[in-house]
Amino acid sequence: MRTIIEIPDKQLLELTQFAAEKQVSRAELIRRAIAEYLQRYASPIEDKAFGLWAQRGEDGLVYQERLRGEWD
Repeated sequence: MRTIIEIPDKQLLELTQFAAEKQVSRAELIRRAIAEYLQRYASPIEDKAFGLWAQRGEDGLVYQERLRGEWD
């Protein structure tokens, strides 16, 4: 997918020079930078689930005991 972004002239110049040094395109450098950023700052899956039970309005232990009571 293509997108349009604004990059300050100074950063664009540095990016162009760095791309030439690494012998890759500016677009490839930007893709790599985004991938690294997402990997570094993405929340672990455990964090995404934290607090979901609060929306249920029922104590987790009570729920567990109720379900296990169905086994008897």
